[in-house]
Amino acid sequence: MRGQLVDYRKFLGKTDALIAPWLGGPSIDAPGRRLKLSQLPAKPGWYRFELKGRIATAQEPAEPVDLTTLPRVRGFLFRDRLVADNARAEPLHLMPEEEPPRFSPITARRWHGGALLFDTLEFESEAEGAVREALATGAPLNALKSVPAPLRAAYAFALAEQTARRLGVPVAASEIRRHVGRIADGGVAQAEAVIRELIAEREQTEREMAELRARLAAAQLRAEVQTAREQRIQERARRQETAEDRAWQALEKAGATFESSRQLRNHQLEVVFGFMGERFISLVDEDTLQVLDSGICLGHPPADDLLTLDSLPAVIKEAIETDRLVILRAP
Repeated sequence: MRGQLVDYRKFLGKTDALIAPWLGGPSIDAPGRRLKLSQLPAKPGWYRFELKGRIATAQEPAEPVDLTTLPRVRGFLFRDRLVADNARAEPLHLMPEEEPPRFSPITARRWHGGALLFDTLEFESEAEGAVREALATGAPLNALKSVPAPLRAAYAFALAEQTARRLGVPVAASEIRRHVGRIADGGVAQAEAVIRELIAEREQTEREMAELRARLAAAQLRAEVQTAREQRIQERARRQETAEDRAWQALEKAGATFESSRQLRNHQLEVVFGFMGERFISLVDEDTLQVLDSGICLGHPPADDLLTLDSLPAVIKEAIETDRLVILRAP
């Protein structure tokens, strides 16, 4: 008598469900892991996702989960960022439809993966209104009492951004962080001085980068790059990976978030990625992922050609933590 056969096909392709926020980009963060999206939802928000392996598919909008068990972060609102005790302006996600007033005291929760989610709007003191009035005239905060350090930093970020806009210069919060005390104490005059110093640093770096690009065009270096490219092409044929796949893997391994890539002439790949609350554009060799132009200042003279894409986030992290970040290209 023949035994009954088990149909194992019904165990294949098993799916699970998860409610999580989508904050933009090609992935979502879940407890203990990051999942790649099969397609992007219509807009940022909470969704119920169907999971299959490491691939998530948004099914429908969902109510937020309870955030009270997540780490709480308090600070003050600067544009769409939260400025906390460390004077770092972190992106704040899923803000309420009605935007809170500038410099509002905010409580946020840190989601899996590190993103800050808006939680509650706290009651104001007299300090917030006084700081708003100071921003209107660019006055320093020396005469104001009882202004918390994070609120002073938020004022400095806002005044620097306001000044940079007037001068027609893009700036990132991480570029201003080391100067927040100076700007808060000196008002608009110090904000303008900081912006002009940043302009001078960028111009010097651009000049040096032009010299570096000329060196990269030298015959010997091109021969070395060509040899490495041929080796990578052979390896890529065996593994059947695209340049974008390898850029994704290199950045994910380094703790960064791949956003997009674009192939350029001469086997070059432009890569856009997020890291530590900022966005960057770097130019790499599409076969070796050797950095050709990091998109940030790497000293004088620059040393971009010493890096590969997987080592670049560690250098950016050091620049941010030592308050030396200078971004040369705004994404």
